[in-house]
Amino acid sequence: MSDYKTNVMRMLDKAGIKYKHYTYVDTDAISGIEVATVLNQNPEQVFKTLVTVSKSKKYYVFMIPVKKELDLKKAAQAVSEKSIEMLKSKELLPLTGYIHGGCSPIGMKKFFTTTIDSSAQNFETIIFSAGKIGYQIELTLNDLAKIIKFQLKEVCT
Repeated sequence: MSDYKTNVMRMLDKAGIKYKHYTYVDTDAISGIEVATVLNQNPEQVFKTLVTVSKSKKYYVFMIPVKKELDLKKAAQAVSEKSIEMLKSKELLPLTGYIHGGCSPIGMKKFFTTTIDSSAQNFETIIFSAGKIGYQIELTLNDLAKIIKFQLKEVCT
């Protein structure tokens, strides 16, 4: 483990929230499934952070297991929208402050309604991006709730 801290880790430290962190910087892992494999973690417990936009130009964040796909119909229902679509990659950095592959629900430039797939409840902790490619953190949902607001809904295909 390196001593490097991402902004997400600093925010958790400041809030007094305990977490585990992992790094996969020295690997070729790119996809979430590769990251889970390299870290020797269950891909059902490793979550990716996705940003979507509705027709009314409202933004929503979804966290889902890396081996699953976001069901846009279920996701839209979860946030009471008629329809939503994935945010274009080039819009991610100006909107959230994060780049594709290093997006965390913690520490975005602005807070957006966040929904975590209900399968997260099957685990004591979930693992997700620490806000920079190569870094992951592991937290309980209770601890995550201390730093961001979210709802749990079934949003995967």
